[in-house]
Amino acid sequence: MDYLGDIQAFLPGVITAVAGLVVIVVESLKKDSPLNFYITIVSLAAGLVFSVLSLGSELQTAFSGMLVHGGPVAFGNIVILAGALFCVFISEDYLRGINHYYGETYALILFATSGMLALAGSNDLITLFVGLETMSICLYVMAGLIKNEKEGAESALKYFLLGAFSTGFLLYGMALLYGATGTTSIPGIGAAASTDLLFLAGTALLLVGFLFKISAVPFHMWTPDVYQGTPTTLTAYFATASKAGTFVAFILVLSRALPIMEGLNWQLVLSVIAILTMIFGNIIALVQDNVKRMLAYSSVAHAGYALVGLAAGTFEGYNAVLYYLFAYTIMNIGAFGVIAYYERNKGLDFTQVQNLAGLGFKEPLMGISLSVFLFSLAGIPPLVGFVGKYYVFAAAINAEMIGLAIVGVLASAASVYYYLRVMVYLYFREEHQPVTLFTPTLMYKGTIVVLAILTIYYGVEPVLPSEGLMEILNGSGGYKEAATMLP
Repeated sequence: MDYLGDIQAFLPGVITAVAGLVVIVVESLKKDSPLNFYITIVSLAAGLVFSVLSLGSELQTAFSGMLVHGGPVAFGNIVILAGALFCVFISEDYLRGINHYYGETYALILFATSGMLALAGSNDLITLFVGLETMSICLYVMAGLIKNEKEGAESALKYFLLGAFSTGFLLYGMALLYGATGTTSIPGIGAAASTDLLFLAGTALLLVGFLFKISAVPFHMWTPDVYQGTPTTLTAYFATASKAGTFVAFILVLSRALPIMEGLNWQLVLSVIAILTMIFGNIIALVQDNVKRMLAYSSVAHAGYALVGLAAGTFEGYNAVLYYLFAYTIMNIGAFGVIAYYERNKGLDFTQVQNLAGLGFKEPLMGISLSVFLFSLAGIPPLVGFVGKYYVFAAAINAEMIGLAIVGVLASAASVYYYLRVMVYLYFREEHQPVTLFTPTLMYKGTIVVLAILTIYYGVEPVLPSEGLMEILNGSGGYKEAATMLP
């Protein structure tokens, strides 16, 4: 083995894992040290820079074929690391403000990010499982960070129990696939794919495990309670970085381990799940008064939009999903970040939409930024959310799944109501009582502004697949060619 080459191939994951160990050592020497924040920022930024530099490379293997790097994996790493970095920027001030600042939180974020990077680059079912569990265990702990409140303990317990249950499905599916094909290599499974009962059962259980992690209907039950009970800035991390890692792994499994053949019509299964997810996610979000629960059900609906691209089963669809993950990460972290700002103020429960009445003029920058993020989540042009939805729906239409695209467009139109409802309270309702809002720190305010600018910029100047995104994401070889070269 070329150990140095393997370490370099997985350098972002190595950097974050080592930084997590350093944070633990620093924390043992000085409790809740401010140094932990800077170590986390530097390590995530370093991993992000390395991922950007490897963006144009072709898909290659490392660690004796257990991991892949370059191509679409590099792009997925960028989304994961950028999401983690933005969440850390807004978490420092927020966690101190709610009196739940713990230095160990940064170690958990770093270890979880390392797991996400391994998950996104997994080329073997064993690597996939290790990455998924490394990520999940850290998220279980962070979900219960506010352990002295009922909602925090409830969210951690529900997430852990349901997560362990889904892991059982995933692991059982892997065992059946190994029994059917004699290998745990993802390309090897694709080469030995068949329509016998053992392979189909393993595929079904594997899909269940993935669908739980992306909170698709009917495996979404944990999402609203976990999002509501978790500190809001960490909720943003759950909703973006973890989903990005899972979706990238899902793309690699679908494109290389599950070929489209007669008797193995996983496209139809994903189409049905996508329709249910888009419809139920939006319908339940319509009646939510708690903004965090509304955004939780909104994230369920957005998982449905991304599933539309996966259901297309084409390289265009996979590329559209990757771009959608990028767009979703930017606008969702921004939305949760503004809600976290309002939540920090005392006197009222500002996660309730009614209590946001009249606050849009109190801190104009936050109000305008939230409006930008919500418009983008609704898919209104010319914002990045519109471009992301356009790509996934266009991929479905080109794959002759016009009905699926129509359902997606209608579901997206219905979502406008609950997004605009927040803005109606911000700007067109009078305050319940006089409220003095605190002034956010320069770092917090700057992060929100940067996210708002990115939301607008990539809507006005999108990176079109026909103008380079496919080449960047595919590398020089592309999904199909790279799959034939992998062991």
